Amino acid sequence: MERRILGRTGLAVTQLGYGSMGLRGPLTWGVRVVSDQDADRFLNAVLDAGINFIDTSPDYGVSEERIGRYIGSRRGEFYLATKCGCVYTQREDHLELDHVWKPDVIQRNLETSLQRLRTDYVDVLQFHGGDAETLQREGLIDVVTKLRDQGLVRFIGVSSSLPHLPALIDLGVFDTFQIPYSCLAPQHHDLICRAAESGAGIILRGGIAQGGPDAEIQRPALNEIWDKARLDELRPDGMSRAEFILRYTLANSYCHTAIIGTCNLAHLAENLAAANRGPLPQELVSEISARVDGVLTAQPGN
Repeated sequence: MERRILGRTGLAVTQLGYGSMGLRGPLTWGVRVVSDQDADRFLNAVLDAGINFIDTSPDYGVSEERIGRYIGSRRGEFYLATKCGCVYTQREDHLELDHVWKPDVIQRNLETSLQRLRTDYVDVLQFHGGDAETLQREGLIDVVTKLRDQGLVRFIGVSSSLPHLPALIDLGVFDTFQIPYSCLAPQHHDLICRAAESGAGIILRGGIAQGGPDAEIQRPALNEIWDKARLDELRPDGMSRAEFILRYTLANSYCHTAIIGTCNLAHLAENLAAANRGPLPQELVSEISARVDGVLTAQPGN
């Protein structure tokens, strides 16, 4: 699989990464429940396929524990990114999730993550949201910098979106940015360019738009954009909607890795095949972008 350099980190990451939120277990949001046996099989299949970038978080239920348990022995085969600022309370049938921007939370998140992941360092520690003013006021940039200096963290990142993303880029301290992006949600395109041109690595999430109109969990707002932009007219014969969306995302020259969160082995194989066929041709990408921009511009408030 093609590898791309994750900005100034110098890490050669596969163009497809794996987002592990789907391994969260029964106590968090969502409708899919993945068994331990299936999680074991799937995580090893991800590595066997050559994917070398895995993204997780303390508030993804048992995701970190499963990564540590089932592929911790293969730690040298992949780069590992997790998050911080996460507070969660386990109730009888669910987890209550929140984000709190205090030094003790950041420290506790990392300590717990390292234990669960069965590793002594993470390649990227990302703030799970937050805004530039709060992170600075609470001294959290200094906290994660010290963790990096201690060798517990190699690089510092943030997972963010509008309206907070511009000021976070302006801080000039982050090695990576995790940003939502697809042909159905292109609003961060210019900020992706700006972040990448600062030297940061770009991790795109939502790059397959949850599968688009054929997704198991339907998202009417995204389906409406697809229909109004008449994207089926542009889709080559024999190409699935999911492949169409993914290959559009991979056509972004600043996409260093796109983390895809399926837990279905057949979907994993389809995504790998789509990625190996390469990005969509630039003229097709331009036509898709023009149509979607027209739809978004016509929406109320724009």
